[in-house]
Amino acid sequence: MTSGGEQDGSAVSDEEWERFLRESEEGVPDAPREPSARARIVTRRLREEAGPPQGWRTPPPAPPRRRLRYVAGLLAAAALVFVALDPGRVTGWFGGGDRADSAPLAAETVRPSSAPPAEAAGRATPDEPFRGSPAAHWADGEAGIGVPTARATGWMGRTEVARALERTRDFLVASSLDPRVLRGARPDRAIAFLNPLQPGEREFVDAALSEPSAKKNPLVLFSRFDTGRVRLVGDVVKTRGRLTYREGERGALEVTSDVTYVYPVVRAVPGSDEVVRVIVRREVVVDWDDPAKVRTREGTFSVVRNSLDTTNAGCRAYTGYLTPDFDGAARQDGPTADPYDRSRPVRDTAGAGEDARCGTATRS
Repeated sequence: MTSGGEQDGSAVSDEEWERFLRESEEGVPDAPREPSARARIVTRRLREEAGPPQGWRTPPPAPPRRRLRYVAGLLAAAALVFVALDPGRVTGWFGGGDRADSAPLAAETVRPSSAPPAEAAGRATPDEPFRGSPAAHWADGEAGIGVPTARATGWMGRTEVARALERTRDFLVASSLDPRVLRGARPDRAIAFLNPLQPGEREFVDAALSEPSAKKNPLVLFSRFDTGRVRLVGDVVKTRGRLTYREGERGALEVTSDVTYVYPVVRAVPGSDEVVRVIVRREVVVDWDDPAKVRTREGTFSVVRNSLDTTNAGCRAYTGYLTPDFDGAARQDGPTADPYDRSRPVRDTAGAGEDARCGTATRS
């Protein structure tokens, strides 16, 4: 205990303390008693919590809750201004845009029950060629082609089925996604998957590529553009589809691919920035035959049948290339259809040949 009452928490002044000592020595009966230790502690705590005295003109501090409400209101106002200035960016954060950082949809495993919802309006640009399209949320290239789990089927065990499914997808990549093929090159790598011993198939392909016609249309298997007329925008092709399989004839593994491809293109002239999208949906059914029952070559399949449905690809234009129309000049004399609606079966426009009708797409 020190001689200074305030230093050790006592509420007694120096004068009173000296008086207490003097009168205690003299035996004064009414001398004040020393405060208890508990009293000194309480007094010191009250002084520390009280804080400095407030000036008579100093405004009282805002209550904490009112201050928080003020800050929250200020932030909300700033957010509204940001949305008004750049709504596209905010939409992209919540999956409504087609920015590169948007997570793609999970792979398709079954046929969907309905068409994808309508997208926010937006014109495609060279920087964002899939803006305003459901394809903005699709995966890129082969990642958008779902491959099912393999199980023993027909003459193949599980491992052989898995390999056949992988090679079927490799054919789709080589025929519809290979950059060289898309730019008009001969699809030799894709052709190598076709069973050379299947009667008439290789002959059909050779004739279709060299002299395309309504009856010999190479687009039923391959995607190709005339680079003298159009140019692909970027390196990304959006895809959505899946493979399915079952046991086919003579114990073959029958694999069906149903895939929609979306190709953004511009005119092949300097400075062209009008982006249009060519949409191709193909269904190709192939047999991986048992070599003990069917003449085949290892690593190849036989084509069973195929169907082709295109949008903005040149209706009744049998040039061997996908031929888009610009300025909304596409001929339209057929039924209305949504090219992104994968809940319906493939509408085979190629099978009609010269009698094909140019359908009206509800969106592109």
